[in-house]
Amino acid sequence: MRHTPQYLVTEPAEVKRLIRDNPWMTYVSPTSHGLVSSHYATLLEETDPSTGSGRDDEIVIVSHFGRPDEQAHELGSHEVLVIVQGPHGYITPNWYAEGDFVPTWNHVTAHLYGTPEILSDDENFAILQRLVDHFETRMPTPVSLDIDLAKAERIARGTVGLRIRVTRFDARAKLSQNKDPEVREAIMTALEGTGPYSSAELAAEMRRVHPA
Repeated sequence: MRHTPQYLVTEPAEVKRLIRDNPWMTYVSPTSHGLVSSHYATLLEETDPSTGSGRDDEIVIVSHFGRPDEQAHELGSHEVLVIVQGPHGYITPNWYAEGDFVPTWNHVTAHLYGTPEILSDDENFAILQRLVDHFETRMPTPVSLDIDLAKAERIARGTVGLRIRVTRFDARAKLSQNKDPEVREAIMTALEGTGPYSSAELAAEMRRVHPA
């Protein structure tokens, strides 16, 4: 990402929060045939499955690829880039002070780097169960793979599970830090409105960073 130190996010806890809130991620692999990109639901692994604990400064993510996508990505043979995109949106100069006419785009984004570990069939199925349970828990009547384990296991054979221990990350939270407080308040109020560029999610992120 562009070198913008004023927007840099360095705390692993903030990156973990971004991962939890934005599970749909982009995977980019520099393969022997060129760049390959795919998109998959991804979860933060809160604990180390071998020890039942996890370090606060360690970031580990788990997901699954549909076959034969794992071959296209040559998973396990090189480092991959995983892009986490949080709230983002256009910021019009109409929300600025008079005379300030250059628009921008606010965003919260993280680039994660690491080499995937290919999971066993049992681990992969456990990850698939976690993914389904994670998203179904909000539903009035959650659906579970336990409804028909045999069928679910057959379908799971068409996927490959992976775990990535993030070795480094590059994250930015560009949220109008360069504007005066009254201008930031005007931006957040407009984002909370009903205009063409309103975004409740981006407004909430800005208010979290810039409390009144």
